[in-house]
Amino acid sequence: MNRAKLIILIFCCFILTACSTVPITGRHQLNLLPSQTMLSMSLSQYDQFLKENQLSRNQAQVQMVKRVGHRIQKAVEQYFKLNNMSRELANYAWEFNLVESKDINAWCMPGGKVVVYTGILPLTINDAGLAVVLGHEIAHAVAHHGNERMSQGLMAQLGGVALSTALETKPAATKQLWMGVYGLGAQYGLMLPYSRLHENEADHMGLIFMAMAGYDPHEAISFWQRMAAKKGGAAPPEFLSTHPSDRKRIKNIQSLIPEAMEYYRQP
Repeated sequence: MNRAKLIILIFCCFILTACSTVPITGRHQLNLLPSQTMLSMSLSQYDQFLKENQLSRNQAQVQMVKRVGHRIQKAVEQYFKLNNMSRELANYAWEFNLVESKDINAWCMPGGKVVVYTGILPLTINDAGLAVVLGHEIAHAVAHHGNERMSQGLMAQLGGVALSTALETKPAATKQLWMGVYGLGAQYGLMLPYSRLHENEADHMGLIFMAMAGYDPHEAISFWQRMAAKKGGAAPPEFLSTHPSDRKRIKNIQSLIPEAMEYYRQP
């Protein structure tokens, strides 16, 4: 076997081992970064973020975020258990924090590190509205969308170098890329948009997770309608800069609700 064929064979084996399947949708995806590396970077950046930002002192709102978050967490864990996938969440250490900020935003890092900004609460209005947001963001995380985007970013912005090499030779650029992937990047002038595919998957999975947690999926329509109305200004909310809210999206969510309602159990 010549060198070129050997390289192709090794590459094909690498691609096959890097393939995984998205829960619920069953889509095959390519994640090039080791999950342990993603978790390690997540914990480091999450801790740094909390040191640099002020946690909310509004205990009623803080408890709401934790209450809704833990219900969604249990729903996710239940779904993974029922489908013999609990090992994928084995290293998750869930946290739900509310941060003081006028930004309309929320995000979830690998390992279950979740942050909600106080600026989004006037649009969530109630527990069910918040469940729409948390279900959607947690879905991005457990579907490994960040791994896909980070892999794409490394190839597009850093010349396709390995993560270890990028961290060693271009630490600032790599950090900026990471923060852009997970929704922290607006303050650094970077925010990588999720693809339409990722958004549809997060909507789909999020509806099912919130339904399993005992929240009516119909609330998602009202929430995204409020978000769409907010978009009427000159500059869209930060949450909408990477989460397009339009008639097509709302129509798609409406089509997904019958399936989600099959999982809905009132608490």
